[in-house]
Formats: sequence, C-alpha cells, structure tokens
Amino acid sequence: MHIMVMHVTLIIVRITVGLAMYQGSSASSSDEGSVATIKIGKCCKSNELIVDDRCTPIKEATHGAGPWKPIFTDEDGHGLTNQPKFELKFGLPKCKNDERQWKIYDVPNPPNMDLLRILSSGKLRHCTQCNLDNTDSTADELVEGERNNAKNKRYYDYEFGTYCADKTILRKENMTTFYARVCLPIKKHVMHTDVMMRRVIDPSFRAISIACYLVVAIVYFVLPQLKNLIGNIVTSLMLCLVANHCAAMVRIFPEFGSHVNFLVADVVMYVSLMSAFFWLSSLGYYIWKTFRSRNIFLRSTDGKKYCYYSLYVWSLTTVIGTMAIFSHFKLDTNKPMIVDVPDAPQETIGWLAVAVLFTPVAFSVIFNVWFVATTTNFMKRMNTYGRIHHKMKYSFRMFVFLFIIMGVAWSFTLLSWMRSELEYCSIVINLLQAILILYVCVFGQRRVTFLLRKTCNCCSPGDTAQGLDWGEEMTAINLG
Repeated sequence: MHIMVMHVTLIIVRITVGLAMYQGSSASSSDEGSVATIKIGKCCKSNELIVDDRCTPIKEATHGAGPWKPIFTDEDGHGLTNQPKFELKFGLPKCKNDERQWKIYDVPNPPNMDLLRILSSGKLRHCTQCNLDNTDSTADELVEGERNNAKNKRYYDYEFGTYCADKTILRKENMTTFYARVCLPIKKHVMHTDVMMRRVIDPSFRAISIACYLVVAIVYFVLPQLKNLIGNIVTSLMLCLVANHCAAMVRIFPEFGSHVNFLVADVVMYVSLMSAFFWLSSLGYYIWKTFRSRNIFLRSTDGKKYCYYSLYVWSLTTVIGTMAIFSHFKLDTNKPMIVDVPDAPQETIGWLAVAVLFTPVAFSVIFNVWFVATTTNFMKRMNTYGRIHHKMKYSFRMFVFLFIIMGVAWSFTLLSWMRSELEYCSIVINLLQAILILYVCVFGQRRVTFLLRKTCNCCSPGDTAQGLDWGEEMTAINLG
C-alpha cells in the first residue's frame, strides 16, 4: 500500500516538473518572439539614395556609394555591439497641419554643427551642440523650448513617423553624408505685422469687399430697368465673388472650427472664383454674339437665355469641381507615404485639385481676350449704331473693365503663393478689386446712377414733370 502511494506521488511530481519546464520553455520562446522590431523611416526606396535632393537609384549614384543602413547608438552616443532588429518604412514623414518639413544634414564640423544619431528605440536624435570628445554625458530632452544643461548640450528627439533618414550625395560639395527630413512645429510667435495683415486687415478688407459686391448685386437685381440678361449675369457674378470672400474669411481663423469645415471652405473659395470667371466669359460671349449677329431681333427672351447660360455655368462648375475633389482624394501624389502612421487631418485641398480648378480659369482668360479683340473689330466695322448696339457698346466697356480688374486680381492670387510679401499685396488688391468693380458697374455708369436717383428720390427734386423724366432717362441711356 505504501509502495503504491509512493509511486502515485512520484508520478504526480514528475508531471508537475514537466508542466513547469514546458511553461518555462514556452515563456522563453514567447519572449524571444515578442522582441519588437524597430521601425525606421527611410526617405527613398531600399535601392535608392538621395543625390542633390532627389531619390536616385544606387547604380546611377556616384562615389561608389552603397545602400544606406541605420547605425544604432545608445542614449550616450556610443555604437551598439548588437544591432537591434529593424524594419525600414519608405517615404516622407507625415507632418501635422501646424508643422512643416525641414532638412537636416549630418555636419560634425563646428561652429555650425549638426549631429544625427539613430537611437536603439528607433528615435532620431538631432544634436545641435555636442562635444565630440565627450559623448558620455547628454542633455536632458527638450520640452517646450530650448534648455541647456551644464555641458551646454542641446538635442531634439523625433519619434518614428515624424522623420525619415537616408544617405545623401552632394555633388557640388563633393561629399556624402547622413541626411534626415523631420517635422518641426511652426513657430507661434509670428511677426506683429503678419498678424495685423492676416488677422485684422485681411478680414476687414474682405468684409468691405463683400459689402461692395452686395451693393452691385442688389442694384442690378432690384432696379427693373437693369433686370435684363446682362444684369442677371452681373448679379450672379457678384454673388460668386461674395461666396469666394466669405469662404476666405472662414479660412482666416482655423482655431474656430474643425478640419472638415476648413476643407469645405477651401473648396468653396476656389470653386466660386472659377464660376465667377465662367460668368464673366458668358457676359463676353453674349456681347460678342450680339455684335456678330446680323439680325439682333431674332432671338429668344432674356429669361430663357439666362437659363441657358446658368445651365452652362453651373454644369461646368459642378463637373470641374467634382473632378478637383476626386483628384484631391484619389490622384494627388504629393502626399507623405510612410505607412503605419495615422494621417493628420487635412484642412486645405492639394495642389493637384487647385491646378484642376485654375486651369479652366486660365482658359477663360484666353477666351475673354479673344472676345475683346474680335468685338472691337466688329465695332470698328459698324458705320451706324442702333439703340440696342448703343446700349451694348457701354455693356462691352463694362465687360472690358471687369475683365481687366478680375484678371489682375487673379494674377496676384497666383503670385501670392510664392512669397509672403506678395500675399500682402494680394490682400490690398482684393479690396481695390471690389471698389473698382463697384465704380465700374454702378457709379461709373450715368444710366445706373440716374435710375438710382429716380428710385431713391433723395437726390432729385420731387416736382419734376413726367415728360422731363422721360427725356432725362433717354439722355442718360444715350450717355451710357
């Protein structure tokens, strides 16, 4: 009996020891398998290097340079005996909206010294003030600003996804060095002049511009004598410019909304500007067609023609706007490519979408130049003017002025993307555009001012005879 108990006890002990050994071996194997692979961002593909700021295949690179491999160091800057496992992720870093990309070259020569090191944790360390003779002691990590320690060392650490590293060849300097592209936050302490121009003067000028465009739209919409096809086109054009400036004002204050709101505002701003130029081209086409036609009385009503022009403008605007949005989300290749990093919310449309929207504007400018040239030739050939041609002559003059004003303002919009100084000029040009359009469409036309005077009854005597009113109106019509 005792022998049987001892056998059972021995069997239980053996089973327990075996289970313990199995669990220990499985735990050790799981620990070995759970060693994390470090992710390193590489700017170009595995078979490419950066030559003069461009990704170039290694075979085409000079100096006999081989592929780039990261060399890891510890926190003190010493090289590691056992290099950790790593995985390369190719592409540029994905910066946030309040960050910008910055290039850093490994330059170990004082006084402008920049040292780039890849730590065993996968971080990129950029050391700006380091003692090469004594790399054992390092500075504390910077948090919100710059801070020096006793050794007067200063460095910045960048997590994976906020940097990419690679080997670069600079042919002009005849050197090969370590290169990194990092995401740096945009400085919050901007110049006082810049704050005044962007946050105070720009919205104020745009508010004045909106008021000017609304005055023109109301005048051409309310006065019965101006509610013809040209008046309806001018009203639609002014409303498009109002939408453009309203969307631009929304974009001035990004802290009061989400990224979706500002992306929609960006789309509305560019699409409304494009539709305004389409309406301007419609006005030029109508005037050109009127002077070109032999019999101007065989035509449809103004209401029906305005429906045709509206169908043309809004259909074209919808199609091109849809193409721009599709190209922004599906075809825009100017985007960061590092995977495993969440995308930052995007508040603006890309350059490909802007190109899709601005290319039709450029073509409309070319068409308008052709309308101006050919209509001028038609007017020179005409010996006599009828009443309709006489009125259309002043409408053509208004179209030419509108085309020049809007074309110059659009040109400054393009130039403002190059330098901040030109952006300040564009802010002033936007106000001048609105004031000049108000003058050209309202105060620069005697017929319009005459109709305003008669409608308001505040600037004209009230005891004028009916016959004299009719004569004054005909005189105003003849004077334009």
